[in-house]
Amino acid sequence: MRARWHLRANALVAAWLVAAAVAAAAHRVLPASEWLMVHLLMLGGVSAAILVWSAHFAEALRRRSLPTGRRGQVARLAAHTVGAVAVIAGMVAPSPRAVVAGGAVVGIAVAWHAVEIALAARGALSNRLGWSTWAYVAAGASLVGGVVCGVLLARGPATDAIAARLYLAHVTLMILGWVGLTVMATLITLWPTVLAVRIPEGGVRFGRAGLVLMGSGVVLSGAALVVGARVAYAAAVLVVTAGIALSAVPMLRAASPRVSGSRVPGTVAAWHLAASVTWMASATLTWAAFVATAGDWEESRQRMGGVVAALVAGGAAQVLLGALTHLLPMVLGGGPHAVRAARDAVERRALARFVLLNGGVALWVLPTPSLVRVAGSMFALAAAVWTLAAIGRAVRVSFRTRREAPADGNPRIVPVQMAAQLPTVRGRGAALVAACALLLGTAAAVAADPASAGVGESAAAEVTATGRTVEVRVEARDMRFTPSIIEIEAGDRLVIEVVNTDTTSHDLVLDSGQASGRIAPGESAVLDVGVVGRSLDGWCSIAGHRQMGMTLAVVVTGGDDAPVAEATAAPTPSGVHGEGEHATIDLQAPMSGSPFDATLEPAPDATVHRVTLEVENVMTEVAPGVTQELWTFGGGVPAPTLRGKVGDVFEVTLVNNGDMGHSIDFHASWIAPDDVMRTIEPGESLTYRFVAERAGAWMYHCSTMPMSLHIANGMAGAVIIDPPDLEPVDREYVLVQSEYYLGDQGGFADADKIAAEAPDLVVFNGHATQYKDHPLEAAVGERVRVWVVDVGPNRASSFHVVGSQFDTVYFEGAYQLGGPGDPGAAGGAQALALQPGQGGFVELSFPEPGRYPFVSHIMVDAERGAAGAFAVTE
Repeated sequence: MRARWHLRANALVAAWLVAAAVAAAAHRVLPASEWLMVHLLMLGGVSAAILVWSAHFAEALRRRSLPTGRRGQVARLAAHTVGAVAVIAGMVAPSPRAVVAGGAVVGIAVAWHAVEIALAARGALSNRLGWSTWAYVAAGASLVGGVVCGVLLARGPATDAIAARLYLAHVTLMILGWVGLTVMATLITLWPTVLAVRIPEGGVRFGRAGLVLMGSGVVLSGAALVVGARVAYAAAVLVVTAGIALSAVPMLRAASPRVSGSRVPGTVAAWHLAASVTWMASATLTWAAFVATAGDWEESRQRMGGVVAALVAGGAAQVLLGALTHLLPMVLGGGPHAVRAARDAVERRALARFVLLNGGVALWVLPTPSLVRVAGSMFALAAAVWTLAAIGRAVRVSFRTRREAPADGNPRIVPVQMAAQLPTVRGRGAALVAACALLLGTAAAVAADPASAGVGESAAAEVTATGRTVEVRVEARDMRFTPSIIEIEAGDRLVIEVVNTDTTSHDLVLDSGQASGRIAPGESAVLDVGVVGRSLDGWCSIAGHRQMGMTLAVVVTGGDDAPVAEATAAPTPSGVHGEGEHATIDLQAPMSGSPFDATLEPAPDATVHRVTLEVENVMTEVAPGVTQELWTFGGGVPAPTLRGKVGDVFEVTLVNNGDMGHSIDFHASWIAPDDVMRTIEPGESLTYRFVAERAGAWMYHCSTMPMSLHIANGMAGAVIIDPPDLEPVDREYVLVQSEYYLGDQGGFADADKIAAEAPDLVVFNGHATQYKDHPLEAAVGERVRVWVVDVGPNRASSFHVVGSQFDTVYFEGAYQLGGPGDPGAAGGAQALALQPGQGGFVELSFPEPGRYPFVSHIMVDAERGAAGAFAVTE
């Protein structure tokens, strides 16, 4: 019965850990990914494990069951699971009500757990270690306080300083109180059991004193945060560190052959537990130092990223893995042979996992280059998943060994020495391979971005120094450096002050190997480049920032005899920085002209629509400072939107004023293409007449070969044929998504890029940033209809409005949601998915004022320019 209970309870823990691993692997595409990873592990897996194992140890030490027994434990685990899921879903959705409700359920479940342990302690027979269960009660109280702080933090405090203090209170109570107290109290009992030794002399005294210090530090830290005493808060965290160190003294004594007569820890469980305590002590010591030396509360919060990562991955996750590797084989039972077999399964290649996990965490949390940190996190994740797999294998081995018992029912004869002997952690060869993998991974990350690791060609390039020093202030903000180009005389010494005015961390590295180090928001760093004799490339090395255009160029001009040139930014009418293959497009820069009017007027009353479309070559800005010579219908991109009703006649005259042959193809027509879609040469014209037989959002385009080149160079537009039952709305817009494959500045599209399907820009209505700079207008409560046509030529679209939902979706001539046949549809839609050559519309309203971004949710295309915003007013 006990084995089945622990197996089922820890299956829930394993499910949380798997979810955390999946979130870590897919964090690039998940919203609030860092928060999600931490809370799936800590609020989910670690907290569930604490509920299971603290109850187990409380019952064992007090020698009596908890008042409500196993049923109570099941109810608390279920409540915790429901509450934790609600909190996580509420933060991701987001839904403040779900966060509050879920937090309340979690708090109630843990408070109930703490009360049960307290009741079991009262009246229990006194024993040597029973007092340690009061630490579980204090830990439960800490979680309740941490939940309150977390809920208040999620609701958005009034000021940054209050938010920072709430964050620190939440982290202190949850990690140092809830997790830290539980871990250290459990290790007083668990550590000697793992080593198969008696508790050393003085171990109880040291353990009691350590837990009292830790609890006192948590309480003092809360008081310091309430009154806003930052130095006192740092001192309180230092008290917690002292408590951890004091509690670790009997661990060291138990592992010392000189004191206890035992051998050095030989199981992977012992190695994991010892490493977790080391990470906790070192991380809390760093925590105290960071807070004490910070300028204010907000800076203290900003410095906590690496500390929290060390506590979560190196401390909490590792102690959980270590405890499970030791405890599960024991509680599953099945006799000495089954326990031994399960332990052997866990220990197989265990040292390799240990090396990968701790080496990966070290690379991740220490101040290493960004790609090295990414590699470290992947190594640590792989080791954790590998350890979970080993635990699962141990469970299977345990049950298989029991099934293989002799048919006569008599247990197999197992030598006493074998049953009692602890398995020795094995796999030194595999551990060496793991260490080599860490080294090779680090080397590969450095090779991919050597400058961020301080490796590069000298900036001086053997130039003669002039003795002059040029100082430049560079701001890091909105994924760009300003100025992004610095000009300097050859031989001058360059000093760059990098000021981070953004809301996220950045750094600056140069290809000469100099690096600023990571700069938190509001902070600055001075980068002394030294004497410069060659042009330099610079960038932010944090993963993904360089690819989004966060680059800087140092351009060397003149020679030793040239006049001194002041370091300035290059003129910025152009958003293109660098040359050739290193050129980047600055999508944070403003557009230089007026936006394309996306307003869609109602269909004219006329039943015959006569339109003349003249082909013209027009030099057009397609992104800030980026121009291309586009081939156009009617002088603009996209081509004019035509609108009518089912049964209307369109008579379109195409006049070719360009310098090559062109044609036109209306998807809204139902007609033989031979004549009307033929290519006409410059100076010629044709008349294309068709009847709009069916409703829909249709594409039209040039069909002259190569068709992809003509479409990519601007020759496409939309025809809107209203459904017969289309209801009026307050505002109506049309967005035509297309791609640009840039050639030379001012030139045509690049046919090779088109063939390779490698667009430089994906845009709405012809320009990459126009609706960021000039958002579409709407008002609260107004009904807005947005027609979207994807003219390609190659990229699909997934139109999404951030912060809103669609209650009506019309796709390729039919309602998918809402509409006249289902006006009160209870469901909603989040995206309108279109392939090239498809179209439709969505309808929505906005619940409150604000800026609502819209994007193609093919996120790489949103980052290429398929993005804009609605500005919603009261």
